[in-house]
Amino acid sequence: MLKLAAALLLLVAVAQTAPAKNRVLVLLESPAAKQTYSIFLKSLETRGYVLTVKRAEDANLQLFKYGEFVYDHLVIFAPSVQEFGGSLSVAEITNFVDAGGNVLFAGGAKLGDAIRELASESGYEFDDDSTSLIDHHNYDATVDSGDHTAVLVDPKHLTKASVIIGNKAAITAPILYRGSALVANPKNNLKLDVLTAATTSYSFAPNKVVNEYPSAIGRSAVLVGALQARNNARVVVTGSVELFSDAFINANVQKVGSAAKPVKSGNGPFVDALSQWAFQEKGVLRVKSVNHHLVGESAPPRDYTITEDVEYSIEIEELKDGKWVPYTGKDVQLEFVRIDPFVRTFLKPSNGKLTTVFKLPDVYGVFKFLVDYHRLGYSHLYDVQQVSVRPLLHTQYERFIRSAFPYYVSSFSMMIGVVLFSCVFLYHKEAPKAVSTETKKAK
Repeated sequence: MLKLAAALLLLVAVAQTAPAKNRVLVLLESPAAKQTYSIFLKSLETRGYVLTVKRAEDANLQLFKYGEFVYDHLVIFAPSVQEFGGSLSVAEITNFVDAGGNVLFAGGAKLGDAIRELASESGYEFDDDSTSLIDHHNYDATVDSGDHTAVLVDPKHLTKASVIIGNKAAITAPILYRGSALVANPKNNLKLDVLTAATTSYSFAPNKVVNEYPSAIGRSAVLVGALQARNNARVVVTGSVELFSDAFINANVQKVGSAAKPVKSGNGPFVDALSQWAFQEKGVLRVKSVNHHLVGESAPPRDYTITEDVEYSIEIEELKDGKWVPYTGKDVQLEFVRIDPFVRTFLKPSNGKLTTVFKLPDVYGVFKFLVDYHRLGYSHLYDVQQVSVRPLLHTQYERFIRSAFPYYVSSFSMMIGVVLFSCVFLYHKEAPKAVSTETKKAK
């Protein structure tokens, strides 16, 4: 009986800590490859994900069934696959992302058409066939086979968005990378360059004479790229499937020519942080509540009146460690918009909410309280509250306006002047004129 109770408690605890969307499809080139990535896959299971591992060419592959998701996330570690099995295709994966699914996939030195096409749909392109990232100054002395393709990437080349890579202090060792380089599409505004190569790196076929300018060189060579779609679905692409392998995670790396002792590579914490962001365990925002009202009141009125003082508050939550906590960002802006913004102001954290007080413009019409929050690595937050702003009623206007006092004075002075002139004109009698002696004699 005690064992049954303990088992039930364990199930409840797992259910509370497991992600709400925890079904992951992992595609490999062969079933034996599962052992190659056992540490990474084990970390996903530890975080509560339910993994389904299949061959990339399995005839029963499908992401949708009866219009519903079969899986919530997709991982592809099959760089050389030419076509996916079953109903799975690049078009279906694109529809999966459009419907809100998340995808993480990796390439390698040998690439199939399927992975190339999928990368192109994600805003990146792999370099030419048989090319690899090469760095003659930053390669591992123990893993490299002599062609300098086992490149060590300094953590300083990671993106500055800590929400994607986690705590940068946790990734202090170099990241071991071997594979292709990516070239970003400059016209894609949704892409994020997570990890770029050093300035001494370039992409070319190993052990061949460099007789032309490489297409990816220095910081333009992207090693790990990401994309957050407009519906907040996430895609992560890298040119190195070995980045996630047990051999690279456990490798003790040492830069060639360095006198320092070998250290464990930074691949472990890096791929964990990367998968957490890709599967929306962090960097996710939501609006819990919105409130707006006149200053001194608590409920919104039927409509507002021009020039009134309004208090606006919004409660935004961020997903951290599986729990929703208040988001206290100081760069969230509120816009009061009719066609163009009439008011734009920052929201200040206060008691777990973001608030502001402002005066309504002296313009009436239909307005919107608009919060449109875009920040690197965070999900897009958009909230609109529509309100009406009316002009003053005839009983609300001031009886006397200070700015009109000169006109009041001029009006009354004119009235007084007219009265005085009328009095003078009506009641003033002209004195009789004196009659001359000649006039009297004539009479």
